[in-house]
Amino acid sequence: MTAPAPARRGATVWLTGLPSAGKTTLACALAERLRAEGHRVEVLDGDEIREFLSKGLGFTREDRHTNVTRIGFVAQKLAANGVKVLAPVIAPFADARDAVRERHAANSTPFLEVHVATPLDVCSARDVKGLYAKQAAGEISGLTGVDDPYEVPENPDLRLRTEGRSTADTVAELHRLLIRKGLV
Repeated sequence: MTAPAPARRGATVWLTGLPSAGKTTLACALAERLRAEGHRVEVLDGDEIREFLSKGLGFTREDRHTNVTRIGFVAQKLAANGVKVLAPVIAPFADARDAVRERHAANSTPFLEVHVATPLDVCSARDVKGLYAKQAAGEISGLTGVDDPYEVPENPDLRLRTEGRSTADTVAELHRLLIRKGLV
């Protein structure tokens, strides 16, 4: 049996990083490029998943683990059926990310971990959702990377630096990773 053509081969690209690092922006831009090339693509945005699939979960370590593994389950199922899955999800704990990677490996489904390595001060300045301002004002607590932990991936498939770079430039780097891995 021959391997499916890259356009028909599914995979999960997990984009992890701090809030406002640029994960969703990059995932949506890469999705647009991949669709234009003829790939089937789904973006499993962490915020949307919390609203529709993980509603009711809080932000305890256990709830975060449950949320990440749910997303990983859906991603693996889609990827196993020929979809390029882009998952812009904070996933602050290494053990949850490892569980997702292991599920993919157990099912022979390609999985790439991309650390969107945007410094905290840049994320705070972007503050897309106003979370950093709310945390600074004492309105919320448990903000990942500020007063809740974020475990930086030790050996991601790509450590993507976004500071001072255009979206097009960073998406091109992501695309090159997919080419190197034989996924596009």
